[in-house]
Amino acid sequence: MSHLWLIGMMGSGKSTVGDLAAARRGCPFYDTDERVEAEAQMSIAEIFARFGEAEFRARERKAVAGIALQPAGIVATGGGVVLDPVNVATMRADGIVVLLSVDPDILVLRVVDGGERPLLSDGAEGAIHAIARERDEFYRAAADMTIDASGTVLEVIEQVEAVCERL
Repeated sequence: MSHLWLIGMMGSGKSTVGDLAAARRGCPFYDTDERVEAEAQMSIAEIFARFGEAEFRARERKAVAGIALQPAGIVATGGGVVLDPVNVATMRADGIVVLLSVDPDILVLRVVDGGERPLLSDGAEGAIHAIARERDEFYRAAADMTIDASGTVLEVIEQVEAVCERL
């Protein structure tokens, strides 16, 4: 199996689905955001606040490249990973890229109350819709396939596992 790279908007379930699917399959799970935070020894929100988005994206690029060298597994990526063509090229050369697609209205329900999201402001609903519109073409261009991730976690995991069977 090569890497299976999960891409999509914040709240689409990349980390949750990726971690659980990897555990069920007995393969490694990687998370680009976790790797960036571990190497920086600070949260993504802190990286954005102290150094800006450009520095975060450079660290993210390093994380993607590093994971591509690791044993094959399932990878959850940050929502903006597809904004960097180097990341997209690395992911596509290394395995299969799967878009977890979720309607922005569902994303709003999932992320408004959860965690630190550095690109969200007080107008979270509008921000999520705007980010989704801005990134949609990048996600679609990067993805080898799309999974509707609006359903239950188990339904999405089963779809991801079906993709893994083809690797």
